[in-house]
Amino acid sequence: MADGIIDIRQYLDPDDEDENRGAFSLWGADGERSRFALPLWRVIYLAGGDRGAIASASAAASQVLEPLVVLDLLTEPARLDLSTFPLSMVDGDHSPMLTDLVERGLAVLLGESVGRRWYLLVDGRGAATEPLKPSTKEDILFLSGECAGLLFFRDLAGLEGRPDLDDE
Repeated sequence: MADGIIDIRQYLDPDDEDENRGAFSLWGADGERSRFALPLWRVIYLAGGDRGAIASASAAASQVLEPLVVLDLLTEPARLDLSTFPLSMVDGDHSPMLTDLVERGLAVLLGESVGRRWYLLVDGRGAATEPLKPSTKEDILFLSGECAGLLFFRDLAGLEGRPDLDDE
């Protein structure tokens, strides 16, 4: 592994001739946050996307997503702009809540803490033409629960003691 790029070609279809497939970039996964990499990668794979993220937005009507961890299967460095996710279609009162936007992506509301709403997001599902199967949604919700546990029970969101979040 060099420069944060992990080569996963050995796990992919050997008949796939695209040389750029098989490497991904991981942003924000220093230290313990690296624990998000595997469940996030599995969700991206299940959803048929090319980028996934754990991100948050202020619960006080903010629509600006701030990434915590991003796993990008297409580009290096990872794309950090999450403005393509329409949070108005995602927000709900209960978590976990999976919103399948088909070709636009999917989002799972993981929960709320310290005035912030936390999401698992996947985009790059441009080839998708129909919603995910119920069994796939169940698997994604299970993996989302793993991410929520890392965020809230292991405090990997790093919310405690952050002065920039104390006022929200």
